Amino acid sequence: MSFFDDENVNLDVLKRKAYNLRWAEVEEGVIPLTAADPDFPCPPMVKQAMLDYISDGYFSYTPKTGFDDFKIALSNYVKDLKNENIPAKNVLPVDSAARAMYIVAKAFLKPGDEMIVFDPCDFLFRESCLAAGATPVYYSCGIDEKKRKMDLSKLESCITEKTKMIGLCNPHNPYGLTYTKEELDYIMSLCEKYDLYIMNDEIWSDIVYPDAKFESIYCLGNERCHRVMSVFGYSKSFGLAGLRVGCVYTTNDDAFDKLVEASDVMSTAGGATSISQVAAIAAMNDSRDWGKEFIKHLTENRDYAVNFINNNIPQLHAYRPKATYLLYVDIKDLNCTAVELVDFLKKEVKLSVVPGGHNYFGNQSEGHVRICIATSKGILHEGLNRLKLGVEKFVSQKG
Repeated sequence: MSFFDDENVNLDVLKRKAYNLRWAEVEEGVIPLTAADPDFPCPPMVKQAMLDYISDGYFSYTPKTGFDDFKIALSNYVKDLKNENIPAKNVLPVDSAARAMYIVAKAFLKPGDEMIVFDPCDFLFRESCLAAGATPVYYSCGIDEKKRKMDLSKLESCITEKTKMIGLCNPHNPYGLTYTKEELDYIMSLCEKYDLYIMNDEIWSDIVYPDAKFESIYCLGNERCHRVMSVFGYSKSFGLAGLRVGCVYTTNDDAFDKLVEASDVMSTAGGATSISQVAAIAAMNDSRDWGKEFIKHLTENRDYAVNFINNNIPQLHAYRPKATYLLYVDIKDLNCTAVELVDFLKKEVKLSVVPGGHNYFGNQSEGHVRICIATSKGILHEGLNRLKLGVEKFVSQKG
């Protein structure tokens, strides 16, 4: 029996606990293929580690910059999976990858500064920049579907004397792309030329498909990566969103001190809880086989979903992701906004997906929707059947 068989999705529990556009927030009967959060329970090793930790009933303060076991586990995990050489002492657990992005922005941006934010991209790059009082400058990163890569040719034109940082989402959400070493070298060369920091979001770096390769920016060598502030989390790959745990790390000792200062952990106002750190440690140390099985399941889901959409719904085109469990789907042939289609699908066929547009991914994502496939085969198949029916109804009513 697999951890990812259909019967392991407990809808009764999800309807009580899964918020943020998911089962606990949608009307009865609606299938939410929305937020990037698995429908499966977390690895049993993580659950057991938490049960063991709480058994004595003590929940004392943690060390201000986190448990040493967490730091060591992260250093080993990124070395084994991504060949990153990160000193354990420069790892800071915090309350989510999202918080880590805000900490990076707060540490290195100030009012009047500019940060280059790719469009489309996860909205948290924009929001963390704004929270620091800086100004996001959007780079419209078109995609070459045949080569499956982004166009970086005009990136340098976005840089001004006010630019202080580039946001790098690798793997990229929502495109599902990984960067090549050559692309990373080009981005790094611009940062070296103009003395820019890099906010390096790698939360999707352990959800990479077998037919793809992930290159971390650290493949360029630690001596070039002193300007890189990396973000990682455990919500996507291990289903720990509700535990609010992530981390930020760097090879740069002075930069790490700035991250610690910006995080408020020294006053105990910030940081990750003891139980969330314990869970993350178990995820990194003990759940790797579970993670491999998850990738196998996601690969089957990806291949089915992409083929189903592209072969059965002629008005839509699904990009085949190299990473993430998100499908970025082009709906431009329907001649409507993403919100129009999303509202129609929810009302007419009880399917919920995420609309493109400014709120989630930036203006360049208009004309697209995003579909999460981190669910059972049964739920995914039913959701895609509803998508097909919904598009047919939409076309019929508009025609």
